Amino acid sequence: MTFKTTLTSAIAALALSTGFGMAQEVTLTVHHFLPPVASAHKTMMQPWADKIQSESNGRIAIEIFPSMSMGGKPGELYGQVRDGTADIVWTLLGYTPGVFPRSEVFELPLVHAGSATDTTIALNASMDMLAEDFGDVHVLFLHSHDGNVIHSATRPVRSFEDAAGMKLRTPSRTGAWVIEGAGAEPVGIPVPALPEAMSKGVVDGALTPLEIVPPLKLQELDKSVTELPNGDRFGTSVFMVAMNKDAYEALPDDLKSVFDANSGSNVAAEIGAMWEGFEQSGADALASKNVERIVLSEEEAAKFNAANETVVQRWIEEVSAKGIDGASLVAQARAAIAAAKASR
Repeated sequence: MTFKTTLTSAIAALALSTGFGMAQEVTLTVHHFLPPVASAHKTMMQPWADKIQSESNGRIAIEIFPSMSMGGKPGELYGQVRDGTADIVWTLLGYTPGVFPRSEVFELPLVHAGSATDTTIALNASMDMLAEDFGDVHVLFLHSHDGNVIHSATRPVRSFEDAAGMKLRTPSRTGAWVIEGAGAEPVGIPVPALPEAMSKGVVDGALTPLEIVPPLKLQELDKSVTELPNGDRFGTSVFMVAMNKDAYEALPDDLKSVFDANSGSNVAAEIGAMWEGFEQSGADALASKNVERIVLSEEEAAKFNAANETVVQRWIEEVSAKGIDGASLVAQARAAIAAAKASR
């Protein structure tokens, strides 16, 4: 485990006696999979880390390692924080299929309603419902992005039938079902590998939000982007900022309180709004290269939504077979998102 205590009683006494405040106590590592130019790094993770350092009066130091620079692949991030190779990670739950069966409910199309703010508030308000998914880590907060659209480097998708036969990168297994429901072929690759896969024709495109366009330079590869009307999306992805349990428990209570104040529902609305805002940078990048943005008609959207309803039912049946009440989770997730929307 990389968590280390660097304060001795002598140093503490010296710091207090000289009036320079409390000396640093702990240094923590944060590991994630996107480059430092990504909004997730520069606008979310770095300011969040800076705030914790400031509110701890310098007693917590946080070192962020983007782009998997501590080693491993994106799918290994959960194992790294669980086992203590990294103290904190930001990761996509879909990178470890089957590990978070309850939390998947918020990724489903027709559950997520196209608002990162509403879904992020709902996720963090629903931790009691999701707790069994996270028994091996200390969750700091969960969030979603604004939702998936169809990026295409080949033919435009103007109708339900146009998607048939395309190879599309999937962000998760539920995303794969959305792709299959449209008659396309899902391809599972981590998002950092997407530009190469698109440029080499391994995939025709992808299900991703708009915000990922600038860091991956998808505006150079996209020919068109297809969206549902009224701001709806083709499901979303759930992300987690989690801390190693031993690292959290080793903190003194006052430093735990610093993390607690910057976790869960205390930050959910701000984080969700942040991710909604990230979409504009993607929209601007697409516009700079004249990438066509297609908004489906209500008639064509209804066809996709009919297919997506089968995705919801498939998920309910699958998790129910494992002893999880899928129908109840769907109802509770929809209610939590509706409550979040009504509260704003």
